Amino acid sequence: MVLLVGGLFCSCTEPAPAGPPPPVIPPDSVVTVAAGPQYMRGPVHRFFWGGHYREVWSKPVRVPVVSLRNLVPGGLTPIEAGGSFQTKNLRLVDQSGRQFVLRSVDKDPTKALPENLQAGAIGRLMKDQTSVIQPYGAYIVPVLAQAAGVYHTNPRLVYVGDDGGLGAFQKDYANALYLLEERPEGDQSTVASFGRSAKVESSRKVFTNLLFKADHRVEATQYLRARLFDMFLGDWSRREDQWRWASFGTPAGGVRYEAIPRDRDHAFFKFDDGVFTRIISWVKSNYQSFHEEIRLGDVEGLNRAARPMDKSLLVYLSATDFRQVADSLKRRLSDQVIEEAIAAWPAEIQTLSAAEFRRKLRSRRDQLPAVAAKFYELLAQDVEVPGTDQPERFVLEAAGPAQLRLSVYQRNTTRADSLIGQRTFLARDTRSVKLFGLGGNDQFNLVNLPETRIAISIYDGAGQDGVLVVGKLPARPNVTVYNCGDGNIITLPKSIKVEAYQPKAEEFDAAGWLLRHRLY
Repeated sequence: MVLLVGGLFCSCTEPAPAGPPPPVIPPDSVVTVAAGPQYMRGPVHRFFWGGHYREVWSKPVRVPVVSLRNLVPGGLTPIEAGGSFQTKNLRLVDQSGRQFVLRSVDKDPTKALPENLQAGAIGRLMKDQTSVIQPYGAYIVPVLAQAAGVYHTNPRLVYVGDDGGLGAFQKDYANALYLLEERPEGDQSTVASFGRSAKVESSRKVFTNLLFKADHRVEATQYLRARLFDMFLGDWSRREDQWRWASFGTPAGGVRYEAIPRDRDHAFFKFDDGVFTRIISWVKSNYQSFHEEIRLGDVEGLNRAARPMDKSLLVYLSATDFRQVADSLKRRLSDQVIEEAIAAWPAEIQTLSAAEFRRKLRSRRDQLPAVAAKFYELLAQDVEVPGTDQPERFVLEAAGPAQLRLSVYQRNTTRADSLIGQRTFLARDTRSVKLFGLGGNDQFNLVNLPETRIAISIYDGAGQDGVLVVGKLPARPNVTVYNCGDGNIITLPKSIKVEAYQPKAEEFDAAGWLLRHRLY
């Protein structure tokens, strides 16, 4: 059975009139439905407010109608409504306890506005800008991510009619187009695209563990691969809550985390193709559009949302690491892979968008090594190295002319200290290195420091810490120790500056550092 489900065209200045009630659509049929015909606009509106993906939103596509009772053996039961300010989500669970989520294809960013503005001209204009999103963008990501070696969800495009299986959520969630995908949480040992991890955790839980337990660490090169893949997709909205983490035990009894990106709503973002939206993009430089060229000057804005994560999780990686991961991604994302990804779209969308995306994806792939080099350059300028609330030993020493090597160890009382991470900083790349002991009784050792312009700052944090000079110092060492005065052992030459200070919350201990990640 094929049915046509229509939508009304409306301007951004007048609300759409109420339409007739939707037809009753039986499950196991097919509808032909447009994701958002209301976003089609005339040439004047498109000139000022952008053409975006309006044609894609208004193009009817054939979509299967599903019944929650029949989607999986035993059916899916709705348990919780949710979502962000834009996306409407419905969490579902099967008989085994495995969770899924229905994510609305259409968005409503007006929920972020005060209630008195939502129905007015500002709200309607804001809703109109939903057209900057490629409504089927998430649909082609799994093929690309699989080839890239990046974990991913597996969204499926479905239409939910007036389904009794929605239960108490029927009124708000019936008769709409959704992406149905696994929810990356809990035991995912049967899901290859989540690493078959028996314990997938939230960013809040993972960053808490990283800062309280020195033997819990993120697989940094795997996270870097995911971040470069974000840039390939043009996905600039990568805050901490856009991630989940597959956890794996280590032989030493610790935990290794691997990144699972989720929520690809802002992949392939197309914003700056109107007069007014281009002006806005100059002010909001993080609103990066999916162009054929990834401009190196835009790399900072493209990654601004994820910058606190990037600075913490990539701190021990070198320029060589960045180059090797980028080269690997470039090889993996072949022309054939791009063709297979585009083929995952509904045929109607391929007709509209295949040529554009083929050209852009190939071009952006070829730029990944240059983009990775620029990404490294930005992160290497001013480096912040956090400890944990357990005792660490930070060792700074010469590694060659104008080269400073940092080694961080977990301090142990019953066995040798274990290396957490190590990196060599070059004066041509790095202006400053800041060490944050956070909690625990930490030790900072300055060993035969090199002549270098790199400014070194040591923040002791909570606990009783020590700073020790071993060997010789440069004539004018560029080192400042910030002592909060809680019983630290600091006896240093006069050439090293020691300043008393009242630490900010995000400098003092693990709980405070979580403020940088908007997770505490």
